[in-house]
Amino acid sequence: MKDKIKIFLADDHPIVRDGLRSVLETQDDFLIVGEANDGLEVLAQLDELAPDILFLDLGMPNKDGVAVIQEIQEKKIPVNVIVFTVFDTDERILSAIRAGAKGYLLKGASRKDIFNAIRVVHQGASLLQPLIASKLLDHLNDKVERLSPRELEVLQALAKGDTNPYIAKTLFISERTVKFHVSSILSKLHAHNRTEAVRIAVEKGIISL
Repeated sequence: MKDKIKIFLADDHPIVRDGLRSVLETQDDFLIVGEANDGLEVLAQLDELAPDILFLDLGMPNKDGVAVIQEIQEKKIPVNVIVFTVFDTDERILSAIRAGAKGYLLKGASRKDIFNAIRVVHQGASLLQPLIASKLLDHLNDKVERLSPRELEVLQALAKGDTNPYIAKTLFISERTVKFHVSSILSKLHAHNRTEAVRIAVEKGIISL
């Protein structure tokens, strides 16, 4: 029997959690393992319940959604986060994606979109609603500088997880030059680290995985 996808629901509105639970329990491959109504409660339960997917509202009391995602990343808690919220502003979307969210859905999304997002993210991919993806790309198009051909080569290597010495060897350049290109890439993509740079580049369509 195929293992079920374990899902944790985090929203400060009981009616939203009840609605989500009812919808998700119609799927044979989903299992609701827990619920929480504030950010601190979410973090307190993740280790014990070990969900695969955290369905997270951003407007959580005590510790908001973005802060929860950041702590999950810092503590390396093995859970994939799908944001489920009413916030559709560029700033909130970008903050959540940069923090490490793998999916972003607006409340009001169809059952089909919700089911698909859970399965796609569980498989290790990222998924944004078309409206959210469009807003994010518009924001990035306004902000991102064009990468040079060499920077694109280095970025593709970063996407494969290559180290600086390996990139230097394959591109016949020095490690110092690689570091310079990586720094430039992070600056142009407004990313804090390599992983975020790759994620932004993929979402913007600069590179593909």
